[in-house]
Amino acid sequence: MSTDQPSPAEPTPAPASGPTSGRGSGTSTTSDPLRGSRTSGIWIAVVTLIVVLILLAVFILQNTNTVEISYFGWTGTAPLSASLLIAAAGGALLVAAAGALRILQLRRRVKRDRKAH
Repeated sequence: MSTDQPSPAEPTPAPASGPTSGRGSGTSTTSDPLRGSRTSGIWIAVVTLIVVLILLAVFILQNTNTVEISYFGWTGTAPLSASLLIAAAGGALLVAAAGALRILQLRRRVKRDRKAH
């Protein structure tokens, strides 16, 4: 049989109690003991950051050539890796600012909608 309905001989599983998203502090007797936790998330973030730092160190060590930089009339020389990292950090700040403004806009809209109801 290829139906999605359980046969009469098969017991129907009971609905799981407790949090279903894995983000709550409560525990459930039917939850998976190997599910992700905050500690495992932090551990993955730490390992990822270590890998990124190693890659950045290799990038810096391989790009030590001095380049000339001009910015709004200011002219100087700096290592290529430092120049690119500063430019990338500036771009990341612009993206973070745009994202923060969008989040604030959405929060205001939600508050306004909640007051209207």
